[in-house]
Amino acid sequence: MFTRKVASGIELKLFELNQAEAIFAVVERNRAYLREWLPWVDVTESPADSRQFIIKVREQFAAGRGPQCGIWIDGAFAGSWGCHPIDWLNRNCSIGYWIDQQYQRKGIMTRCCETMLDYLFDELELHRVTIQCGVFNTRSCAIPERLGFTREGVIREGAWANDHWLDLVNWGLLDKDWRALRARK
Repeated sequence: MFTRKVASGIELKLFELNQAEAIFAVVERNRAYLREWLPWVDVTESPADSRQFIIKVREQFAAGRGPQCGIWIDGAFAGSWGCHPIDWLNRNCSIGYWIDQQYQRKGIMTRCCETMLDYLFDELELHRVTIQCGVFNTRSCAIPERLGFTREGVIREGAWANDHWLDLVNWGLLDKDWRALRARK
């Protein structure tokens, strides 16, 4: 099974079917804020929907197209970090993430992204990773900025998030830039 230790008490683990109830409970508890930014929230109506998501992302991982992981803090499910299907021809992918409100503003997601960027660039040898965030989602946009991504532009009305269009900021990071940033630390 795919796992990565992020820090003491923080681990990323490939989703498993027996986690559907825990995942749904955290989504449900955070529904109001998540639905503002994430298109999948309103169609996640039960643990069965979480199970379908897990089946899909486990198939993605088995096909060699990248992991989608739960974030576990002291043994409790706290959010998600996901690699959208890798484009192997161009050696790139996009990533997405969300975390339970009680864990925000603690640097957890930034550390999760650092761990997984090391994996994507060093182990999988990808060339480019992108992140798209809602223009006004300042907390989400702060992560790629903090990690050295380049703001590459805005995609006007690039996503339909449940009841409204979102303009998306596109952030990109190249392998050589990540290596240079890591060498300076």
